[in-house]
Amino acid sequence: MTSKGRFDIKTLLFTTTISIAYLLLSAWLVGFKTDQLWLVVIFNACYYFSWHTRHLITGFSIFIVYWVLFDYMKAFPNYLYNTVHIKDLYEAEKSLFGVVVNGVKVTPNEYWLSHSQSWIDIMSGIFYLCWVPVPLIFAAYLFYNDREAFIHFSATFLLVNLVGFVIYYIYPAAPPWYVQLHGFDFIAHTPGNPAGLTRFDQHMNANIFTALYSKSSNVFAAMPSLHSAYPLVVLYYSRHHMKVAFQALFAVIAVGIWFSAVYNSHHYVLDVAAGIICAAATIIFYRRVLMHTTWYKKGVAKFFVLVNTIR
Repeated sequence: MTSKGRFDIKTLLFTTTISIAYLLLSAWLVGFKTDQLWLVVIFNACYYFSWHTRHLITGFSIFIVYWVLFDYMKAFPNYLYNTVHIKDLYEAEKSLFGVVVNGVKVTPNEYWLSHSQSWIDIMSGIFYLCWVPVPLIFAAYLFYNDREAFIHFSATFLLVNLVGFVIYYIYPAAPPWYVQLHGFDFIAHTPGNPAGLTRFDQHMNANIFTALYSKSSNVFAAMPSLHSAYPLVVLYYSRHHMKVAFQALFAVIAVGIWFSAVYNSHHYVLDVAAGIICAAATIIFYRRVLMHTTWYKKGVAKFFVLVNTIR
């Protein structure tokens, strides 16, 4: 492997321009944050450290696109474009999945709010921490073992998010914790809240979820639950690339995340079901339609060469 050409003027101008443009656009849209600077530093470090790390960060650029789009949602709150569903979603959840406690029908979230257990707090927090690391770790595994599968998994992951983002704007929805704190009145600019996951932070004497949800892009984006969609995408692509034991582990993590979303009042059962349906429908569309279109196959082939060729 040779480093010749890694620092040519054209490449340096391209990455520098992209980096500066991203920082300026981010500062304009959502305000400057150190997270943005770290992203630029990590990207450029990987891009120029070696040919191998260049291919790695190029491959993972799909996930960078997801992160940037998610961050930019702050600049365009979905509640500005459609009515936020609060009471109707709550009533639908209670009607379909309500639990009778002492003669009173409550939602599953309300049931668990009054029946929480320390060990469930800890286990559910651990499961919820898996929602991003597990897809990224699985993507890294595919990158080193099957680059083509890596591309298809990453593209499916991004497409699931895009579908979810579109639904967020078509159907803005408040999470269960919002109703618990604010009732059915709409309050714009409501900050993110860790809800039941606060108990995990307290048990662990940490500030993990409190810090994470303080950066929430949009409180009114509960339907569908993308937390619930991601593990299904991982589970689907693991079928042909990992041993049964790991597939079983991913299945357990998926169920754990689905339960945790409801237990900690971050999502209704309806949100979780919508996330699962969103993931399943997107996988079917991607595998049976998009992958067979000529223009997309050509694009995948070019991207495959980009992340697979070591100079």
